[in-house]
Amino acid sequence: MNFRDFPATITISAVTALVSALILITGYLPEAAVLAGFIPARIQQELLAPEVWAVPAWLTPLTTTFVHVSALQIFFNVLMLVITGQKTEHAIGWPQFLLLYAVGAFASSAAYVLVARAAVLPLLGMNGALSAVIGAYSLLYGRPRNPPIGPFSARTVHVAWLAAAWTAISVLSGLLQAPGQGVAITELLAWGAAPSIGGFLAGLGVARPLFMWHWRKA
Repeated sequence: MNFRDFPATITISAVTALVSALILITGYLPEAAVLAGFIPARIQQELLAPEVWAVPAWLTPLTTTFVHVSALQIFFNVLMLVITGQKTEHAIGWPQFLLLYAVGAFASSAAYVLVARAAVLPLLGMNGALSAVIGAYSLLYGRPRNPPIGPFSARTVHVAWLAAAWTAISVLSGLLQAPGQGVAITELLAWGAAPSIGGFLAGLGVARPLFMWHWRKA
């Protein structure tokens, strides 16, 4: 993989892996989760003492992508980003890829807030931003195999099927996760499923506009 061909994918993957690994190695994960992770309740009110420095709440959808809870999560997230990011970046260009990644990060956080506004369980990792990349990749390289349904075109039906499939996968994944005892099922789904669904839908939504913008002079 040549840096000149995929600068955004390589940079995001390398920096994320490095920062996340350093946080784990130094044992700074609990502090990083609170100070740099995305916590919906922080949007409503400041939960930390005034003298405690923390990343501004509005910026945490991005900083939380650098905080992972395990080496296994880092490995699989970075691996999936490399696999899907290369082709996606090739299709939309590196500036648009960075925008796609950021949109996914904020969309996933917004989805978390939408279903659990007062949640204090930190959203950690690049799952939401990665879901946006996977969503864009699926739309750009997937072939519609379903016929039109009524007024809906084959592409619209294809997008609907992608969204439905990812929603089902995200809900199942959320149910299988266990962030701690005493966590309600609704909060578990809000934490484990809503962010990835929000990111994926955002990726589906912006993929074609970014693609068209990149190739507007072709």
